[in-house]
Amino acid sequence: MNKYFLIGTNTDLSSDCMGLEPFVKIVKKALLPMFYIIIPIALILYGVIDLGKAVIASDEKEIKEAQGKLIKRFIYAALVFLIVFLVSLLMQIVSTSSVGDTNAWFACWKHIK
Repeated sequence: MNKYFLIGTNTDLSSDCMGLEPFVKIVKKALLPMFYIIIPIALILYGVIDLGKAVIASDEKEIKEAQGKLIKRFIYAALVFLIVFLVSLLMQIVSTSSVGDTNAWFACWKHIK
């Protein structure tokens, strides 16, 4: 059996990830914060910049379009944040269920600091 299917089955916390620690660390420390923080902030900033350009141009039609874009970007930013949060929450709920060995990945995830 492939050793990567046995993640989290050891009782020793230092061997929970079985060689996948660098990958899990990148996901936990780089990718998730990017989705949580950087993408929503960037979406909102781009919307504000578009609205600022429209206000400087003093064109009512451009201002209305920029307001619509800003509202859509606020919604997209909230959805990005909520989707990442809901997926994390769902995975945590699945890991605490008693069906099979679903908490194997969660032991590795918790071990990475």
